Amino acid sequence: MDSDLAEAVDALKAICAKRKLPCTFGKAPQALVDELKKQLRVPPRFRNYLLAANPEKVETVTPVERIRLIPAGELVKAQDLVKTPGENGAAPPADWKPAWVVIGESSLLGDPYFLDTSKPDPEGDCPVYTAMSGQDRWVPTLAASSFAQFLRILATAMEIAAGFGDAIMDDEDEDAFREALGPKVKIIDAAALRAGHWT
Repeated sequence: MDSDLAEAVDALKAICAKRKLPCTFGKAPQALVDELKKQLRVPPRFRNYLLAANPEKVETVTPVERIRLIPAGELVKAQDLVKTPGENGAAPPADWKPAWVVIGESSLLGDPYFLDTSKPDPEGDCPVYTAMSGQDRWVPTLAASSFAQFLRILATAMEIAAGFGDAIMDDEDEDAFREALGPKVKIIDAAALRAGHWT
């Protein structure tokens, strides 16, 4: 795993420990990762992440979102999340693209977080998008320009959330949290800030 990605994972581990949230990373078996490369075409940087820091039990918690990172062993099944009917039996939108690979999900809203493997960068990383579930169409919104930046944003959001305590949030608290997060996201990934998902 390259140093940039390793730093992002370490930041996530550190803030989970500081906030006393369960956070378990392991190492995915090489054979499983090779299979994921074949089945889902996951890019090199994400494969290296799974080999070194497979998110066995990792969920980030902030006033506005809870994001569960999906472990290697569940990734193939996770792709079905976006293809199964919603609670009311409504058919899922059919415009899900084969290049989109679900790597996380919102525990609050059920929205997927996914890599767009059709847009790899020179490091073998891809942008991360999210889209609202339960809609007529999937409308992707950029969450981060790369997977490493996505992890960094999650860790930063958790750091800011630590200042808000664990009380139930009202709308003003949520607004204050988003306002505090905005400038930090801008430093990590200006394109993600402009996309508006985090603010």
